[in-house]
Amino acid sequence: MKISTIQKLAWLYAIMFFFLGTLAHIPWINDEHGVTLGIFSLQWYDDLLHYASGVWAAIAAWRSPRASEFYFKLFGIIYGLDGVLGFLTGQGYLDGGIFLQGITPLPLSTRFFANIPHIVIGGFAVFVGFVLSKRLAANE
Repeated sequence: MKISTIQKLAWLYAIMFFFLGTLAHIPWINDEHGVTLGIFSLQWYDDLLHYASGVWAAIAAWRSPRASEFYFKLFGIIYGLDGVLGFLTGQGYLDGGIFLQGITPLPLSTRFFANIPHIVIGGFAVFVGFVLSKRLAANE
């Protein structure tokens, strides 16, 4: 059975999210306050969300190109919008921050660096799900 490009990208996302889930547990990447890369304060529920995103990507990749395409569409929208909300308000919704802490007046640089990964990862997923999948379907 041939694996499609979309499935390969879903496997890549699975690996990426399993790696992201482990970041907070690598001592030399975290400072004495547990801040990852000097920017992110990752909690156990952030790790859980990263691992769940990885499991979802792996299941989609394993199942089919169509499941992988659906993953990228839905995941990209959810993840990208979380990044946009986090940038605009200082808190995202995936970790419940906007509901528990409300709008947080963080410096622009902090909001940017804390949320750009979600915006980029989610934006690329949207591109894969809605654009690249159609281009590849015509060629594969």
